[in-house]
Amino acid sequence: MKIDIIGSGVSGLCCAHAFLERACEVRVISASDALDSSCCSWWAGGMLAPGCEGESAEPLIAALGVESMKFWQALTPNYTRAGTLVLATSRDRPLLDNFARNTQGWQKLASTQMQDLEPDLAERFNSGLLFADEAHLDPRQSLGQLIEQLKSRGVEFTQRVIDDGPGNEYSSVADWIIDCRGLGAAHQLPDLRGVKGEMLHIHSTEISLSRPVRLLHPRIPLYIVPRANGVFMIGATMIESTERSRASVRSVLELLSAAYALHPAFGEAEIIEIGVDARPAFNDNLPRLRRRGKTLSVNGMYRHGFLAAPAMARRCVEFALDGIIPKEVMDENTP
Repeated sequence: MKIDIIGSGVSGLCCAHAFLERACEVRVISASDALDSSCCSWWAGGMLAPGCEGESAEPLIAALGVESMKFWQALTPNYTRAGTLVLATSRDRPLLDNFARNTQGWQKLASTQMQDLEPDLAERFNSGLLFADEAHLDPRQSLGQLIEQLKSRGVEFTQRVIDDGPGNEYSSVADWIIDCRGLGAAHQLPDLRGVKGEMLHIHSTEISLSRPVRLLHPRIPLYIVPRANGVFMIGATMIESTERSRASVRSVLELLSAAYALHPAFGEAEIIEIGVDARPAFNDNLPRLRRRGKTLSVNGMYRHGFLAAPAMARRCVEFALDGIIPKEVMDENTP
C-alpha cells in the first residue's frame, strides 16, 4: 500500500515509521528539505512527562504518553529516564501542594534527598516532588535519528509546498494521504487554533542538572531541561496566538527571571537562541484523527507532540489498514 505523508515534524515522522513497520511504501512530503527551525517540533522541550501533564491535561494524554515513551526508549540513544523534579519557591509553596493534589505517581522529597538528586538546587529548595518514571530526550537529535533510520529503510523524502486551498485539493496516486502539517492545515480544519510558545536555549558551566525541573509560577510554570555540554532549554509560554516568529519582551523577561529564581547562576548564562512557534490545538487541547476522503489528518498535538505522536501514529495506521476506529481520538461519525 502506498502512503503519502505531508509534514516532517514529530507527527509525520512517527506516522512514517508506523506505516513502514506495516510494510507500506512511504513518501514524506515537506516544505523544507531538512529538519530546521521552520518546524514546530524543532522548538519542543522533549519532556516525556505524563504524570506532570496530568495536572492540567485530560487522562487521555497520560495514556498516550505511557505508550509513546516505549517508542522513544527503543528508538533514541539520548532517551534519559531520570524523572521530573517539581519545585516551588517558599512564596509559591501553595502551588506545589495544589500540584500534588492534582497529580499521581510522585514522591515527596526531603532536604537530604534533594541533596542527593540535584545538589546545585538543594541549598535553595529543601523539598519537592519527584516523578521518577518520567523521561526526557533531545528533540532535534531524536528526530534526526528517526529521519536517518527512515531513509535507510527506503522512505522517500520530497521537498514540496502543498497548495490545497479552496478548489485546489491535493491529489495523489497513494492509497492514503496522511496530513501532519499542524497549523499548516488550518484551512482544512476550521476549529484548529494556534497556541504560541516561546523558549530559550542558554549555556552555563556553573550549574548542573540531571533531569527536567518544573518551577511552579503563578503566570508561567517554567520548565528547564538539561541538554549536553552545559546547554539548557527554558520554556515555555502559552499564548493564544498564531504568531510564529517574534518573542515578546515580557515573555523572555519572565522566563529568564524564573530561571534566575531557580538558581542565580543562570543570571550569568549565555543566551544561545530564542525560539518561537505556534502549536496546533483544538478547543479541548486533545489530539484528533480526522478523515476527509482518503486523507487522514493527525493534528491538535498542542504541547504534547513527543508525548502523543507515536501513540497517535499507531491509531492512524490501525484505522487506515485495519479499519479500527479509535473512538477516543476520532469523531464518532467518521465515514
